[in-house]
Amino acid sequence: MFGSFGIPELLIILLIVVIIFGASKLPQLGRGIGEGIKNFRESMRGSHDTKDDNGSERR
Repeated sequence: MFGSFGIPELLIILLIVVIIFGASKLPQLGRGIGEGIKNFRESMRGSHDTKDDNGSERR
């Protein structure tokens, strides 16, 4: 049902995103999403890692 996205469907979704946010806001939006994913991954890794007094990481 939802797994059958093709090129036409993706283009329509991209067109709707461009209309809603505008072409000038897309790089900023992508950067924000990327930073959010990076922070999420670091927090997941941080639960297993600890830091020394000098700032280097240990596992």
